[in-house]
Amino acid sequence: MSLERPTENGDELLARLGSLTARARELAEVQRSRVELALALQRGMLPRDLPHASRFHVAVRYVPACHGLNVGGDWYDAFAMPDGRIGLSIGDVQGHNIEAAALMGQVRVGLRALASVTGDPGELLSRTNDLLLSLGTGLFATCTFMRLDPSTGVLESARAGHIPHIWATADGKSGIAEDEGGPPLGIQEGMQYPVTRHRLTTGGVFVLLTDGVVEGPSLHVDEGLDQVVRLAGVAAVAGMDADALAAGVMRIAERVGHEDDAAVLVVGHEGIDVRP
Repeated sequence: MSLERPTENGDELLARLGSLTARARELAEVQRSRVELALALQRGMLPRDLPHASRFHVAVRYVPACHGLNVGGDWYDAFAMPDGRIGLSIGDVQGHNIEAAALMGQVRVGLRALASVTGDPGELLSRTNDLLLSLGTGLFATCTFMRLDPSTGVLESARAGHIPHIWATADGKSGIAEDEGGPPLGIQEGMQYPVTRHRLTTGGVFVLLTDGVVEGPSLHVDEGLDQVVRLAGVAAVAGMDADALAAGVMRIAERVGHEDDAAVLVVGHEGIDVRP
């Protein structure tokens, strides 16, 4: 009986396994490069500096999705508007890939650019919706945009399919905003987005977030929101600063077992009250 044939078969099998292993390594390297590029896009498109205003403090936290080889399209932004007010936005582009990360940057930049044309949050979201549709990507985005007047503490807010924000006051009250919103951006032309007015009083806070903060395999969104409400309420009563509150909210995200980006934007009112 010849022993050469089995040896040849074994050599052929080893050669095939080696080829498959090399191919798998190549694919993994390509995917890793795509994730690194997407993460670089995400971080590069987020604002490097936050606006400053007397008595008001803006704080942010952001953790990109790194579950497997997924990346998300969450963003936050805060910038000075031409009229001296402050624009605040947070949002989430559909999908977990490099296209979502790239579109996130386009939507964020589009919001900033259009804010120089109109400061009204509702009209701004309507124009951004039409802009996103004109790009023809087939993707949609949820978003909340707020305009803060530092001289009065008035916040005007519009929401496009996004998770509601959280509020708390220094006298111990807190809750989930019940603003009327519109559909996500990029779904249908000609959408209108109602505007709700709030007032940020001394010691008060507003917390804007994406669903990756409060929803995941280990936490239902309602329970997650309730946890943020309780934390914001305690923070406002205790006089916790916006940075500490943002960090505390992000610790909730660490417990959701999330497979998504997590972004938090907190605006707090410190010091003496502004005029009514």
